[in-house]
Amino acid sequence: MHPTHDLLKNMLNIFWKDYSYIPKLTERHISIQRQLADLEKLAFVTEGDFDSASSLNSDNLDAGNKQACPLCPKEKFRACNSHKLHRHLQNLHWKVSVEFEGYRMCICHLPCRPVKPNIIGEQISSKMGAHYHCIICSATITRRTDMLGHVRRHVNKGETKSTYIAASAAKPPNEILKEADTDVQVCPNYSVPQKTDSYFNPKMKLNRQLIFCTLAALAKERKPLECLDAFGATGIMGLQWAKHLGNAVKVTINDLNENSVTLIQENCHLNKLKVVVDSKEKEESDDIPEEGEENFGNIKVTKMDANVLMHLRSFDFIHLDPFGTSVNYLDSAFRNIRNLGIVSVTSTDISSLYAKAQHVARRHYGCNIVRTEYYKELAARIVVAAVARAAARCNKGIEVLFAVALEHFVLVVVRVLRGPTSADETAKKIQYLIHCQWCEERIFQKDGNMVEENPYRQLPCNCHGSMPGKTAIELGPLWSSSLFNTGFLKRMLFESLHHGLDDIQALIKTLIFESECTPQSQFSVHAPSNLNKQEEYGVFIKTTDDTTTDNYIAQGKRRSNETTTNLAKRQKTDVNTEHPPFYYNVHRHSIKGMNMPKLKKFLCCLSQAGFRVSRTHFDPMGVRTDAPLMQFKSILLKYSTPTYTGGQSEGHVQPASEDTVADRVEMSVNDKAEASGCRRW
Repeated sequence: MHPTHDLLKNMLNIFWKDYSYIPKLTERHISIQRQLADLEKLAFVTEGDFDSASSLNSDNLDAGNKQACPLCPKEKFRACNSHKLHRHLQNLHWKVSVEFEGYRMCICHLPCRPVKPNIIGEQISSKMGAHYHCIICSATITRRTDMLGHVRRHVNKGETKSTYIAASAAKPPNEILKEADTDVQVCPNYSVPQKTDSYFNPKMKLNRQLIFCTLAALAKERKPLECLDAFGATGIMGLQWAKHLGNAVKVTINDLNENSVTLIQENCHLNKLKVVVDSKEKEESDDIPEEGEENFGNIKVTKMDANVLMHLRSFDFIHLDPFGTSVNYLDSAFRNIRNLGIVSVTSTDISSLYAKAQHVARRHYGCNIVRTEYYKELAARIVVAAVARAAARCNKGIEVLFAVALEHFVLVVVRVLRGPTSADETAKKIQYLIHCQWCEERIFQKDGNMVEENPYRQLPCNCHGSMPGKTAIELGPLWSSSLFNTGFLKRMLFESLHHGLDDIQALIKTLIFESECTPQSQFSVHAPSNLNKQEEYGVFIKTTDDTTTDNYIAQGKRRSNETTTNLAKRQKTDVNTEHPPFYYNVHRHSIKGMNMPKLKKFLCCLSQAGFRVSRTHFDPMGVRTDAPLMQFKSILLKYSTPTYTGGQSEGHVQPASEDTVADRVEMSVNDKAEASGCRRW
C-alpha cells in the first residue's frame, strides 16, 4: 500500500474522534447537513457506511486525490479535484437547499426515488429523479416549492422533532380493528386514501350496517344469493356478509389492486373463512382449520376491473362504493343483475352532489343544481336519476327502497324490475324542478312535451309578479317519485334488531316515519289485523307493503304465471300514497322577533291543520310536509310568541287573527326578498 494511503487513514481516524456529531448522520439522510464543510467531508467516506471511522472511498483515493460527489451517482458527476467539487456542491446542492432549525436539506440525485422508466424503441432508460429528503418524516419531495410547503405543514402541526426512519427499517405491523364481530387488518395510514392501497374509513360504519340490513332482508325472500362487493379494499363488508348470513349468501369480493387482494385473503383467514380463487379452494397449509376451529363459509376473491366482472357474471346483490362518483359503473351493474335483485350505490363525491362544485355535477350527472335548503335530498334525487337512466338503457326499471344522505356519503338502494314496460315507467319519473330563488318554494314540472307560456304559474308563490326580473331557475333532471319503501324499511328494522345493530335503529325508524310522513307521536307500529305481519322485539312488521317480493317463494323459485299475473293486477289496483317531496327548514323560515314553538309541537299543529307532516333524516331541523310554504309560515307564526311579551306570561299571549297572520307572513317574505335582492344586486 502506498504510504500516502496510511497517512490519509490516520488523518481520518483523528477526524472521526474530534467530530462527535458525525455519528448522528445515521439518524438522517446524508443530504441533510449543518454546514457546507460537513458536506465536503462526506466525499472521504464510503457511501452508506458511517459506522466505521476508518472507512475510505477507495475510488477517490485511487483517482489521485480526486473526489466524487456524495449526493450524485458516478454517471452524473465524475470524480474531480477538490476545488471543482467545492463549486459543484455549493452551486448545485447547497444553493438550492431548504433550511430548517439550523439544518440544510440539500437536493439529492442518488437512486433513492426512481422515476418510472421510459421505453425508447427497444431500450429502457431508467432515470433517477432529483429530490429532497425531509428531516422530520421519511418523505421524498421532488420540487423545492413543494418541500417548503411540506415543511411548513409540519410546523403548523407542531411536528418539529426529527422522526426520520431509514428505508431499510422494518415496516410497522398492520393494525387489527374489530367491527360487528368481524376482525380486519388495516394498513398504516388506512384512513388516508392517498397513502394506502386499502382504504378503511371508520366513519362509514353506518353505511356498512345499512347495506348489511338490506342484504339480510333480501336473504329472507330467496336464498342463496350471489352477492358482490365490487370495491373490497380491506374486505370488511363482504366479510360481515359471509360471517353473519352464512350459507344464505355466496360472497364475491373484488378489487383491482394486488395489495388489497392479498389483504382481503389474509382477513378471510383471520375470520376463519375459506378463500376461493378461480373456482378452486386456495391450497395452503394455513387454510386447513385446526381441531376445535369452526369454518364459517367460503368467499371468492377476484382481481379484475369491476366493469369486466359485472359483465362476466350475474348477481342478485351488487354494492358499488368507489372512491368518488359511481356513474362509471352503473351501466355494467345493470347489465347482468337478476330480476328483483338489488343494487346499492354509495357516492362519496359530496362536493359535487352538495352543490359546492356545480360544474362537476353537470359533468358527471348532467344536472343543473344550486345550493338550496334541501340540498341533501336534492343530492339523493340526482343519484337516483342517474341510476334510473342507467337501468332504462338496459331495459330495466327500478323501485327505490331507500335513499340516505349524510355528512360523508349518499347511499341509494334500488330494486331492479326487468322489462321495457318497467323501464318506461321509470323514465317518466325523471323530471325537472322549478325552484324560486326568493322564497325557495319548489315544484316539479308538469308532465307533457308542449312548451308552456308562463312556467311561473306552476309555483304556488307569487314572487314573479311582485319581484323584478327572473325569479325562478330550473334544476335537474331529478327523480320525482318516492325515495322510500315502508315495508322494506320495516323488515330492515327487524333485521337490525335480530342482529343487534343498535347504531342504525334510530336512523331506520326515522326513515320509516319519513316514508309514511307521520309524526313520531302519532306513529303506530301495529299493523291491521287483515294483513300478514311478523312480530319480534315488540315491533310489528307488515310483509305485504313490499309487493314486489311476492314474485318469489322462500326457496327462490319463480311462481306460476297465473300467480304473477294476479299479483300484477293487484299492484295496479293498489293506491300507493307517496311522501311529499322535499322539506322546509324551520330556522330558515323563522319570523324575525318571534320565538318559534318546539319542533314536536309545531309538527302536531301542522297535522291538526290537515297536512301530512314528519321529520326528516336529511336535516335535523327539517319538516317534510305537503303544506305550501305560505301555509307553513302562517302556522309557524300563529304558534310563535313575541320575543318581548311586555311583562305578560307566555300563557296569556293571545294568538293573532288569520288576517294579521297572513299580513305578517307576507311582510316577512317581502323583507327577506328585499334583503336578498340588496345582496344580489
